[in-house]
This record gives sequence, structure tokens and C-alpha cells, in this order.
Amino acid sequence: MDISPFNQNIDHLFSSTVYHIDFYQRDYKWSEEPVKRLLNDIFYKFEESYLLHTSVDASKEAISAHYPWYYLNTYVTNTIDGRVYVVDGQQRLTTLTLILIKLRHLAIGFSPKAEGWLKQKIAGHSGFELEFWMHHASHLKVLEALYDDENDVKNIDVSSGVTAVNMVDNYQIISTYLNKKLPDKHKFETFVFYFLERLVLIKLAVEQTDVPMVFEVINDRGVRLHPYEILKGKLLGQIDKIEMDKDDYNGLWEKQVGKVNAFKDDEIDAFFRYYLKAKYTKSRKEGQRFDGGYHREMFKQDMIAQLNLEHDPGSVKKFIKDTLRYYTDLYAKIWKLSKHQNSNAPSVFFNSLNEMDGQFLLILSACELDDAQEAEKVRMISFELDRLFTLLQLQNSYDSNEFATRLSLISNEIREQPVDVIHTVFDKHLIEILSDRRAAKVDQPFSYTYFKNASIEHLNKRFVRYFFARVDQFIADGTSVKMRHPLSDLVSKSGAKTGFHVEHILSRNAENQALFNNDEERFEQERNRLGGILLLKGRDNISSNNEVYTQKLKSYATTLYWNETLRPDTYKSKLDLKAFMEKHNLDFRPLDTFGPVELEYRQKLLFDISSLIWC
Repeated sequence: MDISPFNQNIDHLFSSTVYHIDFYQRDYKWSEEPVKRLLNDIFYKFEESYLLHTSVDASKEAISAHYPWYYLNTYVTNTIDGRVYVVDGQQRLTTLTLILIKLRHLAIGFSPKAEGWLKQKIAGHSGFELEFWMHHASHLKVLEALYDDENDVKNIDVSSGVTAVNMVDNYQIISTYLNKKLPDKHKFETFVFYFLERLVLIKLAVEQTDVPMVFEVINDRGVRLHPYEILKGKLLGQIDKIEMDKDDYNGLWEKQVGKVNAFKDDEIDAFFRYYLKAKYTKSRKEGQRFDGGYHREMFKQDMIAQLNLEHDPGSVKKFIKDTLRYYTDLYAKIWKLSKHQNSNAPSVFFNSLNEMDGQFLLILSACELDDAQEAEKVRMISFELDRLFTLLQLQNSYDSNEFATRLSLISNEIREQPVDVIHTVFDKHLIEILSDRRAAKVDQPFSYTYFKNASIEHLNKRFVRYFFARVDQFIADGTSVKMRHPLSDLVSKSGAKTGFHVEHILSRNAENQALFNNDEERFEQERNRLGGILLLKGRDNISSNNEVYTQKLKSYATTLYWNETLRPDTYKSKLDLKAFMEKHNLDFRPLDTFGPVELEYRQKLLFDISSLIWC
């Protein structure tokens, strides 16, 4: 592979070569910060010299004599079938083009001769048509609109994509900046000569027809590209250019990437990692190889044999048209379900509240291409994940490392299996974990023996809020009433005023300690059990602090439904509540006092409710 470097100023850079943006290049993504940094760099050197040579005429000779050249960085090109493609540097070259367009508009008022020169640096002619040297094929109308009329910038149609949006936004930044920096003809003309003659870039012309290799080499130079952007070059670079255009494989790729990235910037990298782990690993350790440069791992010998994506255009086309299409669509569906509770698969949302991203791994693993059982698998896997996580937490058997390891094993066992296998696999692992923690054989997935001491001492606060939020939702749904607070607020809001906090029913006072024979250790253990805990909003929590129980009961009115079941007025003329209790055989009853007996009763009631929700 030959690399030929040579330096050139902007006058030479934009003179006769049309620079195409190839399929593997990312969008024009520069924001205000890098644009202003470039402008500041350019003007820092320019104004340093301008202050010393204000009286010097604005001419090519004078600028060359008095203004030092300034290095603007390197760009890389690759020539294929006579077309010059920008492999690296399109962000900078596009921004320079926007600066040139603004300078041309300023020249209309300052210097007609400068305008003619600047026009030639922005575009040439192909027959009768204007052809921009920076040939953003999908966004030429935006460039034309900026070129023709800068007074109507805000009305430019940017529907062609992110590149269009950023071109228009950055042009406005550049316009404001140059209006301020170039207030008169002399400074303007001096700057034009400086900009075109003294700013230098080094061009690296890479003579190589293997575009993916070129792209990988350029990335190794330190260009900050995401793995999916490099993967795109490696895959699409194998497809014949004619086929590429005919079937729009680049468009297919961008469409699917856009669906995933709509939820989070560059989320597509997370998708590929989950997909590779879901389909090609048997354990967590095996999957860790994809946590970094998965785009390189995909082209190692063992993965080539499984993926068939190296030097195999047919497999690449099938991967993009079928595999990428289906699994990115599925991934986007999971993301969408995670945002709001949906009756078809409510546990996807529940898992997101607990930040259980493992559901992506498990669902991608279980679903085969265009899976007819997809909806049922999504519903069941998300429920089983929530059940596994919650029952381990409630039985003091959760360990984050062990849990992650188990999810990888479950993923392997449910990979493209029918839906009726899923519950059995999850239940097996749940029993195994419980047995390992007890060092004895456990037969039941949920036992009061292990729930009896469930306490906030062993649970993080977010899960405690989640647990009581689900209990409250269960009561609300069962009694046909609307929840007073959104589930997500109950779980995630923890601010002093508007957040939800743990409330001990048994306050630390002499009266309550006497109920436990003034045994400080026992009192602390008992009051922390879930049966002695409620959720209250910030101010309610503060107002009830350290009160005796009879006073606390008053503050529980109009809070959460679980809290209100302690109060007698909750049961007056409540036919829906009575029917709910009878249907599920739940022993709700008001409590005038609260001590060891009442605490044990509430703990058992929570066990019964949990069994209905998660078993």
C-alpha cells in the first residue's frame, strides 16, 4: 500500500478535485465547539500578524512576505475508479467550505474581485451545473441554498439528515463570527489572501483498492471513530459499487443504525456487542472479548468461520438485508418498551427501572431471524428476568457478578429455543443460585423462610423503592384505581422535596424500643424488615419522623395505597378492595397499634403479595 504525502494551501486544495464522501464515512457531526476552535486557531495567527502589518496592502506578495504559513492538519484521500474519496478529514474540509461560502457573501459587499476568486474555491462547473468541490451528494441542495442566499438560512430544508442540520447550524455560527472579525474591506481582503494562501494542509493520497484496510489503517492513526463506523467500512467495502448504488446497501445500513441511535448516541455499538454475545458465546468470559473492539474480533479466524463476513460479498449483503434489519428492529422495540409500561410486555419497563440491561442480551439470544414467537418471547423473558432479579433480592441471594455470569449461561441455554423452554431455564438457575447460597438443596423459588428477614439493611434503596412501587401498583390495579404517582417517579425520584424515601413505621423512640425489651440490636433489625417499611414523599417523610405510631397513621392518609392499608378508613365502603382481598385471599386489615406481632403480620402479607406478583 503506497501513501503519498504532499502539502497544499486551500487555494490549491479546492481548485480542480471533487472530493466525494464514501459510504463508510460518518455524517458531518462537528458542533459549535470544534467549529469555533478552528476559527479561533486561524484568527489567532492571522490577527497576531495583522496587528504588526496593518498598513501593508492586501496582495498575494505582501501576505506571503509578512504572514507565516499555518498548518491546519492532515486529510486522507483514496482514489477508486477515478473518483477521489475523503477517507479522513471531511469534518474539517466541510467546515472550510462553509467558511468559504460565508467569505463569498461578505465579498459581495466588500470586494467583487475577491468574490470571483472565492466562487472558484467553493465549486467548479460540470457542464452547465455547479459542482461543489466537497461533494456531499445527499445534501447538495443545502449547500446550494447556503451558496445562493444567506438571508434565508433558517428556512433551509434540512430533512436530508444530520449532516444538513449541522451544515446550517455551523454556517450561522461561522457567519456571526466572521461578521464580527472582518468589519472592513482591508481586513477582509487581507484575511482572504491569508486564508487561501497561507493555511496549509497535508494530503495523504492512499493508493489502495481495499477500502476496509484503508479505513482500519486511518483509524489506527488516531482518528476517533466508533467501532460500528469502522465495521461499516469493512462490510460495505466488499460490495461492488454498482450493486451498492442499485440496492442502496448504504441506505439500508444507515436506516437501521438510525433506528437504534435514536434512543441514545452511538447506541448501535451496544447493539453489536449484545448481538455478538447473544449469538456466539457460551459464557460471560467468552463474551468479554466483544466489550472493546468487537469490529476486530468479528474478523478473527474463529469468528470468520461463524459469521462468514470476510471476503464474502454475498454473506455481507444477506447480513445487512436480513440479520441487521431484523435484530436492530427488535433491539429498537425493546428500547421503546423500556420507556413506558406496555400491557403486552410490561416487564421490559420494570427491568429498565432496575437498570437491567441484560434483557437486551437475553431477548436477542432467544429470537431467531423473523421469529414468529417474538412477542411472546419478549414478554416472557422480560418477566423471567424481573422475577429472577427480584426473588434473589428478596431472599438475600443477589450478587451482581454472579448474576451477570448467570445471565450469560441463560442466554446460551435459551438461544433460539421455543418459548416453552424459557421458564424452565430461568427457574433452574434461580434454584441453583438459592441452593448455592444456602449450601443446601432448595426446592422452591420463593420461600417465606428466606423472605422472613428481608430487610433494607441488605437491599439498595432503589430496589426498595421499586419493590414498594410494584406492591402499590398491584393494589391499584386490583382495586381499579389510578396510581397516585407514576411508577418511574416512585423508583427514580429521590430528591429531598419531591423524591420518595424509606419510612420506618417504628420510629426510634422509647415507647417503640420498649416493645422489643429495649434490646437495641433486635429493635434495629426488626424495624428494618420490609414489613416495617413504607415509602413516603420527601416532606411527608420528614413530618412523620420520630412520631408515635398513632400520630404516624394520620400522615399516611392520601399517600401510597400500601401505606393506607394500615388505616381503618381505607376499608369503609370499599367494595373493590373487598373483592380484591377475596379474589387473592389476602388478609388486609387496619392496625391500631404496631409492634412485633403486627410487623410479622405485615411481613407475611408482603410475602403473599410478592408471590402473586412474581411467582
